[in-house]
Amino acid sequence: MSPTQVEQETPRPIFRDRHEAGRVLAGLLGHYRGDPDVLVLGLPRGGIPVAWEVAAALNAPMDALVVRKLGAPGHPEFAIGALSTGGRIVLNDDMVRALRLTADQVRRIARDEAQEMIRREAAYRADRGPIEVAGRTVILVDDGLATGASMFAAIEAIRAGEPKRIVVAVPAAPESTCRELGASVDEMVCATMPSPFRAVGEWFWDFTQVTDEQVRTLLGISTTGVAVPPIDTAATIRAAAIDAPDGVPPIQVLEELIGDAQFVLIGESSHGTHEFYRARAVITRWLIEEKGFTAVAAEADWPDAIRVNQYVHGRGNDTSAEQALRGFERFPTWMWRNTEVREFVIWLRAHNAEQQRDNRIQTGFYGLDLYSLHRSMHEVVDYLDRVDPKAAQRAKIRYACFDHVAGDDGEAYGFAAAFGAGKSCEAQVIRQLLELQRLAIARGEQEAYAADEQFDALRNAWSVRDAEAYYRAMFGDRVSSWNLRDRHMADTLDALATHLDRSGGSGARIVVWAHNSHVGDARATELGSEGELNLGQLIRERHGDACHIIGFSTCSGTVTAAQDWGGPTIRETVRPALPSSVEELLHDTGNPEFLLRMDIPGEVTDLLRQPRLQRAIGVVYRPGTERQSHYFHTRPADQYDALIHIDHTTALEPLEPSGEWIAGTIPETYPSGL
Repeated sequence: MSPTQVEQETPRPIFRDRHEAGRVLAGLLGHYRGDPDVLVLGLPRGGIPVAWEVAAALNAPMDALVVRKLGAPGHPEFAIGALSTGGRIVLNDDMVRALRLTADQVRRIARDEAQEMIRREAAYRADRGPIEVAGRTVILVDDGLATGASMFAAIEAIRAGEPKRIVVAVPAAPESTCRELGASVDEMVCATMPSPFRAVGEWFWDFTQVTDEQVRTLLGISTTGVAVPPIDTAATIRAAAIDAPDGVPPIQVLEELIGDAQFVLIGESSHGTHEFYRARAVITRWLIEEKGFTAVAAEADWPDAIRVNQYVHGRGNDTSAEQALRGFERFPTWMWRNTEVREFVIWLRAHNAEQQRDNRIQTGFYGLDLYSLHRSMHEVVDYLDRVDPKAAQRAKIRYACFDHVAGDDGEAYGFAAAFGAGKSCEAQVIRQLLELQRLAIARGEQEAYAADEQFDALRNAWSVRDAEAYYRAMFGDRVSSWNLRDRHMADTLDALATHLDRSGGSGARIVVWAHNSHVGDARATELGSEGELNLGQLIRERHGDACHIIGFSTCSGTVTAAQDWGGPTIRETVRPALPSSVEELLHDTGNPEFLLRMDIPGEVTDLLRQPRLQRAIGVVYRPGTERQSHYFHTRPADQYDALIHIDHTTALEPLEPSGEWIAGTIPETYPSGL
């Protein structure tokens, strides 16, 4: 069995065009709306459409501030500095020295650019006099920054006019440029900071060059008065919201939303929120009882989940749901060892017992993740010991390659293999997988239980193969290891569907439990533009309308998490959502629990197709660096078919709460106590 191969699409940009980027920036600058001292200045040409949208949304006047980049001789794309109104020059001294440019060379470059600047001043500003900025809040806008040379020149030109406040706002820029510029102005607004940055144009679907005529046209359209009346986005959302008490939508709505979907992916915006787990379990029970779903596939390791699967089918040695969940020993244990999952497992066992009495199909519980390197090796060997002892000996020899790493430490193996401190076991795990596949073919059709055991062994062999690759990749770039993991989850889901079709008839239907960041289509996110893909994207690509995705969100409350990977479990306060985020927009409706459908056209779908910040809390939560650690730009209407918002949520209860968790939330003044 080989994983399905899917051609990765070219990374998708964040903004449709400069006008949309301007509307996004306007949302981040909303606190300046109505301030009579605000003046918006766009840097021609690309910055003018962006600035016009900002000025119109803020009901502020707009003008053009002409700045010219000084390009290196023979390589004009490399900026050695910039020239601004009034003849002010800002040079990148490091670049000038590196290129060994003389003062005469710099003067010639500046003289040539000064002529173009004079032409543009005449073309754009006509007979308007100097820009008066004294005592005003000046917002400088461009369509993006690379080195920031032109913006530095613009800042110096404006500072000479003694403004009250200087603000720089751009849709996209490298984090280093944003930080460097931010140190020289009163406020720096970078809507997004993609990494690696590459070039400004890569973050726009439409980056067609702006013409002089377009600049003149926009400068001639007033941005004050009735140019762009503010849209009451909260009222628009409120009108479309469908009440969902406790996060569970009405049955009729679920019927329309799910339809005949084979895969229903249900997310969560944190791995430690009680309400998400409870609502997801209730929806899943309905999917099983009323829609015939026969599997729950969770963001969990395969061997740990199979232990639960044995229990819910009335097999294995575990005598309680809590005991069956003890296989989840790896951090974060609370993610599956919690009261909500326990109650669901108890219900699923009882449901399956009733199904068995009536000779109907039962529902299983499976894992999609790949962290179980050593546990999966043991499971493969145990299976072969039962069916083919000689093959088991060969497997032990191959897997002995990992013996130089003590204990169940995949990261230690990956580090050693990636940096040459230990040998790679890639060839051995591939040989073992291939032999197990040949054995499965040779054994042919089997009874249901034997087929399940064989499938279990194969998926464990796949987990070993992909975990070995993952642990080596995790010490390289983040995107590669993430993509490997989510491809593994998608391939496991497809393999599970095929297996269930063979063993229980055609049309196996599976519900997936995973984080929003895995199920929400990556192509609609800032991370997708960096080349990241995920489970939701892959299943949509492979199965189209047979895949439906539901996300969850919250504004504030508490969450079960850790402050660092592997750290103690704590009950942390979730900070109120950031301004301009999806979560704040949903909070502003005043509706505590509701669902939004985005699988059908409408004002809400259009509204949520614009990029907004979205929060993602995994198993680690760092409130102190929340913007950098937990927010990224997304297009929610393209991520999900529906989004359930529960405005105030509470922490998930672990089955064995730590002393820190019982003690409650950590004060915001920790550790100083001030």
